[in-house]
Amino acid sequence: MEQLKHECGVAMIRLLKPLSYYREKYGSVAYGLNKLYLLMEKQHNRGQEGAGVGVVKMHAAPGNEYVFRERALGTNAITEIFTEIGHKLAGMDVDNMPVDEVDAIAPFIGQIYMGHLRYSTTGRSGLSYVHPFLRRNNWPSRNLLLCGNFNLTNVDEIFNSLVSHGQHPRLYSDTFMLLEQLGYALDRENHRVYHEYRDRYSDPELSEMIENNMDMERVLADSAPVWDGGYVICGATGSGDMFALRDPHGIRPAFYYYDDEIVVLTSERPVIQTVFNRRRVEVTELKPGSALIVTRQGDVKVSDILGERENRRCSFERIYFSRGSDADIYRERKALGANLVPDIMHAIDNDLEHSVFSFIPNTAEVAFLGMCEGLEKCLDASKTDSLLKLCADGRHVDAESIRSIMSRKLRIEKVAVKDIKLRTFIAEGTSRNDLAAHVYDVTYGCVTNDVDTLVVIDDSIVRGTTLRQSIIGMLDRLHPRHIVIVSSSPQVRYPDCYGIDMSRMAEFIAFRAAVSLLERSGRGSLLREVYNRCVAEVLKPAADQINCVKAIYEPFTDAEISAEIARLLTPDNTHARVSIVYQTLEGLHAAIPSCPGDWYFSGDYPTPGGTQLVNRAYINYYEGNHDKR
Repeated sequence: MEQLKHECGVAMIRLLKPLSYYREKYGSVAYGLNKLYLLMEKQHNRGQEGAGVGVVKMHAAPGNEYVFRERALGTNAITEIFTEIGHKLAGMDVDNMPVDEVDAIAPFIGQIYMGHLRYSTTGRSGLSYVHPFLRRNNWPSRNLLLCGNFNLTNVDEIFNSLVSHGQHPRLYSDTFMLLEQLGYALDRENHRVYHEYRDRYSDPELSEMIENNMDMERVLADSAPVWDGGYVICGATGSGDMFALRDPHGIRPAFYYYDDEIVVLTSERPVIQTVFNRRRVEVTELKPGSALIVTRQGDVKVSDILGERENRRCSFERIYFSRGSDADIYRERKALGANLVPDIMHAIDNDLEHSVFSFIPNTAEVAFLGMCEGLEKCLDASKTDSLLKLCADGRHVDAESIRSIMSRKLRIEKVAVKDIKLRTFIAEGTSRNDLAAHVYDVTYGCVTNDVDTLVVIDDSIVRGTTLRQSIIGMLDRLHPRHIVIVSSSPQVRYPDCYGIDMSRMAEFIAFRAAVSLLERSGRGSLLREVYNRCVAEVLKPAADQINCVKAIYEPFTDAEISAEIARLLTPDNTHARVSIVYQTLEGLHAAIPSCPGDWYFSGDYPTPGGTQLVNRAYINYYEGNHDKR
């Protein structure tokens, strides 16, 4: 019901054959560019604030550009980028001109392709923050294109490291600082190879030897150990080396495929399956702490750079962010819905006859299917009990009685349809709430007035803004007796600092509910106590800190907090009773055992930087800096 801004999407391609091969086999020298477009469009859900494309041309003629970049802002950024690239290629009939000429001078037709889809995670926006970032140099092997799906928690440490080496970073941005840090390591690697070959070769052969013998494992091993956060960092040098490194806890996802003609890496598995028509088993998950590296010569290897640590793969990725077309994610989301059934049955007093079930938004549809399958089992059990009771009564059992029992069905309806035409008119300001209330059209006549319970499942309830401003009021127009809002994810209680835009305590409805309960129960002094503890904690090294904010929730059960959330989110003029049912942590882990990362629900952060930032986030909240990240 409310859209989260979240981690970004990445796509990388390395062509392993000459351009003539792709023209002959696939009909176009722009094969790589076309595939990049498809990979980005298939991941459009991962970033709609901006996008960027980078291309490395390994055989450019001297005097011609060999590293290309195009970026744009907005939801139509991908279209704008590839339209602009088309304009730059206009006048060149690249599929009919000599391949050597295309290889030498045609813009954006090269061997390495990089795509990025951006959702801001730091509060900063604008074209200067859109990936890929580019570090220029007169030597191809010192040029660096960089993009990533990441957020680092120790930017201060990296910044100070750069300054200690005599650098002067121009922007206080984690991406920019990574660019400079990797660039510094790249310079060191250039120097290392130069010193190794300078006595045996002279230019231009020496430059060629440097380009052919760069060791990207060294570059990454020299830079990455200091990084604290969740990340998939992708890079390409101007001379043709390519890499993608995943964080050691596997917080951010990455998948790859390669054969004798292409290497491809993306943030999601089904994207590769669809675009390249590959089977699921042919697409490999990049191991946490490892890097996919493709050398200038086209050699492909996966290298362990940081070692694999405790599995903390992001569960929100499975609940919400990734496309549900992945076989595992589809199964997991159905399990999330099914695991909610006992609590839903309790909320509706086991009365399936007078309950209507639906979902909002479309991303919750798979969890809805799982929920319905679980409810069908409850209904089947009810039918069985009724039949057994009918037989046990010793009365004559007639066909009509059996038919009446067997005809009971779940009441499944599409109660809300989003009116896309209104979407662009919803802006900030006093008119926003009234407009927001009409974004959805309701389906009248599917609920019996003042009799039925209306159960609607969502994939997450984080802030609750959309619920209060539009959804509950919209559902109330159907005149149910009781509205039950169901979240397939648990209560989001803590900030995320690894790539999801959930960084401020005050924005979480679960946190606001706990604070409200403390104040209403006369225990508001705990808020000050926790503040004092956080102030003391942040003076310690990050590795020694504990999450003090957990104490805010400890006095209350999950059910008490859910009830307070429902009270806070119910508009004053609502006629129906409103309840909210959240997934439990146990239900989450049962449904998604392979991705146990749950710090936004549990407060158990996978890295020291996460614990440090949650304490700082509470300090900002208590001191009134609600917008500070």
